[in-house]
Amino acid sequence: MPRMEEILNLPVQELPCSEFSAENINWIKLEGGHQGGDDIALIPFTRVDDFVKGESSNPACPANFRVESRRKRAAGSVAKPRVDGYLEYTLYWCSYGPEDYRESESGIVDSTSAKPASGKGSRPGRRHMMRGCLCHFTVKRLYTRPHLALIIYNQRRHVDKSGVPCHGIFDIDAVGTRAMYAPRISDELRHRVMSMLYVGISLDNILQHHAEVMQKQGGPLNRDDFLTRNDVRNMERTIRNSSLELLGNDECSVKIWIQRHKKDVFYFQDNSSSESFILGIQTDWQLQQMLRYGNNSFISFHSTFGLKKLKYPVCSLLVFDSSQKAIPVAWIITSSFVGKDIHKWIVLLSERLRTKDPRWRPSAIFLDDPSFNCSIIREAFQCRILLCTWHVRRTWIKKLFKKCCNFEVQREMFRQLGWILYSTRCGPNATDAIEEFMQIFVDQCAFIDYFKSHTLAIIDVWINGIKSLHVTTPEPHAAMESYHLKLKSTLLKENYANFWSRVNWLIHTLTTEFHSLYWLDQYSLETGYFENLRDNSLSTNAWYHALRIPDVDVVLDEQNLRLAKVLSQTDRNLVYTIWNPGSEFSLCDCSWSKLGNVCKHVIKVATFCRNRQIARPLLSAQIYNQALLTLLNNP
Repeated sequence: MPRMEEILNLPVQELPCSEFSAENINWIKLEGGHQGGDDIALIPFTRVDDFVKGESSNPACPANFRVESRRKRAAGSVAKPRVDGYLEYTLYWCSYGPEDYRESESGIVDSTSAKPASGKGSRPGRRHMMRGCLCHFTVKRLYTRPHLALIIYNQRRHVDKSGVPCHGIFDIDAVGTRAMYAPRISDELRHRVMSMLYVGISLDNILQHHAEVMQKQGGPLNRDDFLTRNDVRNMERTIRNSSLELLGNDECSVKIWIQRHKKDVFYFQDNSSSESFILGIQTDWQLQQMLRYGNNSFISFHSTFGLKKLKYPVCSLLVFDSSQKAIPVAWIITSSFVGKDIHKWIVLLSERLRTKDPRWRPSAIFLDDPSFNCSIIREAFQCRILLCTWHVRRTWIKKLFKKCCNFEVQREMFRQLGWILYSTRCGPNATDAIEEFMQIFVDQCAFIDYFKSHTLAIIDVWINGIKSLHVTTPEPHAAMESYHLKLKSTLLKENYANFWSRVNWLIHTLTTEFHSLYWLDQYSLETGYFENLRDNSLSTNAWYHALRIPDVDVVLDEQNLRLAKVLSQTDRNLVYTIWNPGSEFSLCDCSWSKLGNVCKHVIKVATFCRNRQIARPLLSAQIYNQALLTLLNNP
């Protein structure tokens, strides 16, 4: 039995599960002092919320643990801190205590439990919940070890002052009442209902759906199963109030949001004369999706969205589900270039994930901007980095079709631009290739002027990126483009133009309306409910459609690998032509491709060629082979 002076010698218990309770921890009795006899344990401070959530899910005594009192100290404020000295001190108490109002209706009130231990007094509106429960524990963020939390469990049993169970299944008086269950609905159900409200599902439909789910499971099992009309109306009121908060001062509104949604913020840096504004957002649902779909899979950056219209651009991190749909799992809003301060938040994000699952690791990170610091990202996620050319590809195609009228010229210019990026992979610079390109197409004045004013300044960055990084295949491009179009249609509507300069509106829209679209899509896929309300555009990107084109509809001449043909799935008399099949810069003559998008025909042909190993290799591979042959011939 250790004394308090020896607590730093205790093992730090790092549990692999996402949530855990007192049953999962090896407790040690504390000897001596005013807390002698209490159970203690050390856990990482970042896991405290997981412990509180796990304790609230006790099947025998479901409860919500509220913060009864909290104290904080600034680092450096104590000259000689005690071994159990704290930076943060938080007392958690079961919501069924400590007051006891079970006998209040008969006029009998237990005076010994009339006030809580913290001296806050009774809580208006919660008298019906108070049953004298003494279960409580203390969490100390240690002053000398800020990354550790000391849990002191003062009373582990859910009993009243007489030592008798006062709620849950072991309380005879609670059987058949709500006191058998947790006093409030769970955060999961609250998020589910609010997401339904955000996507426009009516109150009656929500309650009907809830009744169907409860009936299917055979009756009520926990507090969530007693969802009432009043519960949903309270959440509707919360949504209305959060919308009204957008009318105030933008900067103050943002800080209020951050204060109220601390669990959804993994990094925040306020704007100052020397520092940029940075806000990293990840909801609990997004965290779960990143853990689920990002492990041993791909994570992609979608950076600098809204650079020209929004006050601050948005950088999204995406994962891909089993239907090849991109799901946003984090947003970073910053007043500076997102790559400039990436070292400040990327490590914290990776630690947040590995805190939940130490074995979590992606297989690759896709970057859509070669100027990012790859070494920091590689170190944070411990995986390989690939360059995704979807953004530059999309921009060039859109400008070509806008500024050049002849499709054959457009096609050839696009091929030459791709060749510029890759042909200098093993060379010193791109000057010669660029000058040759501008001389060949000197008559295409509109595009050449655009090329000089917008592309020349950044093309060296892309060339250097392609020299040092491998490039992704075309399939993920379609999922990223689908996400890009959905984000654009949500945030950049003309009727929202007056809000583009407000950061609070951007945060609100991302975390409510936009977030709920993806939640509903996943919920519908997993449960089969609300399929008629799903936004089909989320799941039906070109990657998804390409998988449904049979191989027999692809025509490829092995003697002429410059082009391929794909039979239309809707009009069997229509055939689409794909130039440079299998290349990162393939181009199709369908209407969707001409808008700058990666179409299903390009992806199908790329997959077909790769599986059959009959088409020309990717441009990057062609250049590598060419350089290798040159080296062998001229050592």
